[in-house]
Amino acid sequence: MWDFNDVVRLEYKGEYTYFVEFDDGVSGIVDFSSLLERGPVFSALKDKKVFSQARIEGGTIAWPNGADIAPETLYRECEQAGSGDALQRA
Repeated sequence: MWDFNDVVRLEYKGEYTYFVEFDDGVSGIVDFSSLLERGPVFSALKDKKVFSQARIEGGTIAWPNGADIAPETLYRECEQAGSGDALQRA
């Protein structure tokens, strides 16, 4: 059973950041730049044209190349950082 909150809003903010909002109102600006060195699926996102194509899929965010972020990780980072630099520490 799915016990995680769903992403309901996703807005590209430039560079490697998105504003992410969950269905319970938790939101934040997430900086994904630290993920770009974590294997080939994420390194493909170094191309900002590809990076800017994220979409909401299955309650989280995903890119056309198959890269996605676990919703519980994304939620925790948004919750801790608020509108700060979420995932920068990941």
